[in-house]
Amino acid sequence: MTATVVSWDDFKSQTTRLIDQARADHASILFRGHSSSDWDLQTTLERSTHSDSVEDHYGMVLRIKSEIEAFTGLKWSDDADVDYPKIQRICSTYEDFSMRFSRQAPPHYAYMSYLRHHGFPSPLLDWSTSRFVAAFFAFRAHPIADNVAIFAYRERDKSGMKVGGNDVPSIRVCGPYVSGPRRHFAQRSQYTVCTMWSDGGPYFLSHNDVCKPFDPKKDFQQDIIFKFELPSSEREKVMTELEDYGLNAYGLFGSEEGLMESLSLREEFSDI
Repeated sequence: MTATVVSWDDFKSQTTRLIDQARADHASILFRGHSSSDWDLQTTLERSTHSDSVEDHYGMVLRIKSEIEAFTGLKWSDDADVDYPKIQRICSTYEDFSMRFSRQAPPHYAYMSYLRHHGFPSPLLDWSTSRFVAAFFAFRAHPIADNVAIFAYRERDKSGMKVGGNDVPSIRVCGPYVSGPRRHFAQRSQYTVCTMWSDGGPYFLSHNDVCKPFDPKKDFQQDIIFKFELPSSEREKVMTELEDYGLNAYGLFGSEEGLMESLSLREEFSDI
């Protein structure tokens, strides 16, 4: 997926138009930032060696759930009745799977969002409704590439329609209404999950297999991606502006590590 390199100011003006158009169409835009423009839209599950089978993944995360609850003191009671045998039944036919996964958030959504925010390989791809939060994640680290990337995702075009089937991969947007960790709300998080029915069962797929760049010549589009590449050399300018908005690692993570990162950045850019 190619993109033209734009300045920070051009990014803000172009995304303002995207957001305004989406609102006019009663749609929304999600944003995601990458420290390198070479990186694809990959989940942490894709970057791991764990199985991409939906059934296998739920078997794994439900198997370790009691250990996490014991260590953290947290309890996830949502979907308590959806145990592994029920997951197996849901995954046994396309109709059952489609009914449960396409019409509502995936089972154990709150628990899954916790795992995503705390480093366990997850099929959830995390986004923010804020382009500035996405910019923070793109620019937070010392430059590792000439350009960073910020992706904008729009699920539906102005028609408001979305089509699918059992032989094509499908992306589901999981909304913000979940009892997630504090950082879920601070980062204005939403998530997408990509699945496909194949070889008699459901699998998690890459978003790259589904998302397509906006094409102004097409009458109907879905899962539209806009990719913006920005020079890493603008890091100081961007991070200084974001700090003025109160966007920093401590505010977004609420942890000691976030505080240390925020203090380090303040010292790095002495004019912040």
